[in-house]
Amino acid sequence: MSTIHWTETNTPCSARWHSENATPPPGRVVGADDRTTAATAHRLACEGTALLWRGDFHNARRLLKAMGRRIDRKPPLRGDSPADAFHLHRRARGHRARVLGRLLVLLADDYGLDLRRAPDVRQACTEAYGPPSGPMAVSLTELLGVTGAHQWRTKGVEVPALGARVHPHYGVFSPVRGEYVDLVAQAPLPAPTDRRAGRRTAFDLGSGTGVLAAVLARRGIDHVVATDISPRALACARDNVRRLDLTGRVDIVGPRLFPDGRADLVVCNPPWIPARPTSAVEQGVYDPGGGMLRDFLAGLAARLEPGGEGWLILSDLAEHLGLRTRGELLAGIEAAGLRVLDRTDTRPRHPRARDTADPLHAARAAEVTSLWRLAAS
Repeated sequence: MSTIHWTETNTPCSARWHSENATPPPGRVVGADDRTTAATAHRLACEGTALLWRGDFHNARRLLKAMGRRIDRKPPLRGDSPADAFHLHRRARGHRARVLGRLLVLLADDYGLDLRRAPDVRQACTEAYGPPSGPMAVSLTELLGVTGAHQWRTKGVEVPALGARVHPHYGVFSPVRGEYVDLVAQAPLPAPTDRRAGRRTAFDLGSGTGVLAAVLARRGIDHVVATDISPRALACARDNVRRLDLTGRVDIVGPRLFPDGRADLVVCNPPWIPARPTSAVEQGVYDPGGGMLRDFLAGLAARLEPGGEGWLILSDLAEHLGLRTRGELLAGIEAAGLRVLDRTDTRPRHPRARDTADPLHAARAAEVTSLWRLAAS
């Protein structure tokens, strides 16, 4: 494990370093407390120095916000094309995350946070990191993400298509964008390929929280096999299947993309932007080179029962950003030995589509999410 080192009251100190984003341990660490100004913290963080917080917890959060305001003073670069705007936006967001990520806190042997007015973060950290194994330094931004995920996990997210709540775990994409769930809830189901038995089977690839697998089971699919490559997502999907009392109808397997065998219906909602994610939860949105989309299309025909269907649920945001063309998508479908049976479109309902201050507003406002019904040629 990586280690960070600092000096406190003339005594050398060290602690295990943890970063979910695989950020290297800072080479220089200095102490910071309630006397540290935002100007000083921002300057040191921009220079690459990390600040280990020793003051009041709420003051640390205020300092973090003040540092963020200083970063945001610089107007965003727009770029000459949608693709330029996207890459500049990602670069700016990455810089912001790196600078703010240099404000650190120290977690004790039991994940306790020994700061004035600090919340009890032990349960949230155990859920995210597993059992504690000694003192550990993390960025305050990461810790806030961990505690926020714990609240999501505790309260759950209401899914109208299920009439129930789904409980996302840390590092698993939350189904807050309901349009893709509604598409799966409303599309006509294919007829059973084995009409004598009258049973239908489905695969849900990249299941995440398991929400689409649950929707398919509630719609009457007799047996759903859900997969994911993330151990956290597999644990999350199993938890939600149990909560929804669907254990006998839905199996969670992995880590892998395709399960063994064939199905009447194969559903996949891959990440819609072919770019590198910078965190675990971003893997639900960003996929380098569109690898999951490509692998889904390439393997689909061999996993369908005769007469079966594949449902590809995909946003066209990448097309509006100049990162993929519609022609490339259609060519990928044809090259995989597939044909399009039908397509259903819906507009996004999330607030960012209406945020005119967003550098990517034009692309987000034009975005359409589609359910492509595919069959083997």
